[in-house]
Amino acid sequence: MTVENVLPEYYAEMLDVWEDSVRATHHFISEEDIEFFKPIIIEQAFPTVILKCVKSESGSILGFIGTYDSKVEMLFILNEARGKGVGKVLLRYAIDQLGATKVDVNEKNLLAVGFYEQMGFKVTSRSPVDDVGKAFPILRMAL
Repeated sequence: MTVENVLPEYYAEMLDVWEDSVRATHHFISEEDIEFFKPIIIEQAFPTVILKCVKSESGSILGFIGTYDSKVEMLFILNEARGKGVGKVLLRYAIDQLGATKVDVNEKNLLAVGFYEQMGFKVTSRSPVDDVGKAFPILRMAL
């Protein structure tokens, strides 16, 4: 698996990957929340982070990671690609090549919490709300 740069023309496909991943792993998020976050993701989040992706042999995006400074701001994997090493490849790249040492994880996303723990991250603090003030408890983790 090769980690590739992301071009702005990938944003629509990446938003589809984000939504597919959220629907598969974030069962606590409502339809209203998904619709609330979509424009924020594509208009504000994507343009402000360093984005990298992994594609399938056919060229479709299987997953992507976004970092800012030393923090993983987003890591989303297409549901059908979960468990196949895409997340590990992307996170290892972010750690080794981009200097990522921190991540915030939704406390209710137990698969993600376990994944980051398996990759060496430990919980350093907890917030009862996310970055936009919604009642989604966040675990702050670091290597």
